[in-house]
Amino acid sequence: MQDRITNLINQRKKRVDYLEIRFEESESLLIKFFGKSLDNLNRVSSSGGYIRSCYKGSWGFCSFNSTDELQKHVDEAISQSIALGGERNDKTILLQTNPLTATSKIKITGKDPRLIPLNSKVELISHYHNLMNSHSGKIKSATSRYSEETKKIIFANSEGALIEHGYIDMEARFSVTAQKNGTIQVAQESLGSRKGFEEIENLDEKIIKTAKRAVDQLDLKPPKSGTYTVVIDPILTGLFVHEAFGHLSEGDFIYDNPSMKEIMILGRRFGESFLNILDGAKIPDHRGSYLYDDEGTPAQNSPLIKEGILVGRLHSKETAGKLNEKPTGNARCLNYKFPPIVRMTNTWIEPQNNSVEDLISDIKLGIWAGNWLGGQTNGEMFTFSSGEARMIRDGKLAEPIKDVNLSGNVFQTLKDIEGIGNDMYWDESGGCGKSGQSGLPVGVGGPSIRIKNVLVPGE
Repeated sequence: MQDRITNLINQRKKRVDYLEIRFEESESLLIKFFGKSLDNLNRVSSSGGYIRSCYKGSWGFCSFNSTDELQKHVDEAISQSIALGGERNDKTILLQTNPLTATSKIKITGKDPRLIPLNSKVELISHYHNLMNSHSGKIKSATSRYSEETKKIIFANSEGALIEHGYIDMEARFSVTAQKNGTIQVAQESLGSRKGFEEIENLDEKIIKTAKRAVDQLDLKPPKSGTYTVVIDPILTGLFVHEAFGHLSEGDFIYDNPSMKEIMILGRRFGESFLNILDGAKIPDHRGSYLYDDEGTPAQNSPLIKEGILVGRLHSKETAGKLNEKPTGNARCLNYKFPPIVRMTNTWIEPQNNSVEDLISDIKLGIWAGNWLGGQTNGEMFTFSSGEARMIRDGKLAEPIKDVNLSGNVFQTLKDIEGIGNDMYWDESGGCGKSGQSGLPVGVGGPSIRIKNVLVPGE
């Protein structure tokens, strides 16, 4: 396959400005329990690839399942880009990287899930599912889901890159719904790993706490609506830095939005000097980690905000060229059915020296919010729902509350961060969605942070 791909590229690369071929083989597993029983057990093997061609700034794309007519598919992608770019005076602006030839075997640091028998996996997820259902008579429904994917990739382009690599990805998600006198509460727990299957084992305590949280919240009250100083836990910090800020840092979003270009100016201050935000796939063993992105660019760790100042953004070769910046290795695709676009990898806020007790000690009336239940963003505006919360009274955690939603403007919120904790935590449960490519594995991380003037809708 390597020879076929490189030969085709060498034969046709002079017809266009840029040409690449990606081929992948994957095996995936899905185990899902819903209600009281097994709802879905699915194992799939697939193979396929795509060709991308660029001519005068216009892209052609062709995906395929069979390699029998690979030459035809290459010609189709080339014809598309030539047809689109033939009448234009635009130039192809792609920032080239040094071509790489590399072969990397799939590495896993713990138990290889491929060696765990299928029936053992089903029994484990069934056990967790039964723990949720049997916790209380108030539990009305539960969902337990485990997915696993092994992927091998061969990539080559007209710049001379030839890379073979792959990964194994695991994810488990649990959701439980409790009901009492017409009141409904939902709690969830999710995690993922590229380390080993042991990350999915021994979750009894987490599962029971999830079911208990749903039941306990039936008797809780929401806070009074108002503006509070809020301390959020590391899981909500990760959600905030990914959803509210990370997407705004993606080069294609900035390039396609003139108003955002005027806001996201490098060198502009967005927070206090203790605020540092980064994204990068170079840190090992996280779900957004890899050696090379889907354009063959080596993985990097990219500072986005350093000491409160905007210093970088995330790029593919094209957005780096158009914005006259360096590629960051953030071109990613969900699979061979989609072209690579600018995506986050692992995104995090760096910890500082404050304990959680330090962050809340002088708050007379505030809210502690943890875990996540859902949320949405619209440009620079966001709303997130916490999975659990407590009032802060006179510097101490007080009574539990429920239905805490946090809303605001991301740029104002960054300015309103008053303190950053030392309790760094990585949440590996994320599946990012963008441009129809949903479920792309990412990592998010950070410590607890304290934010002033947060709008909390409530009673």
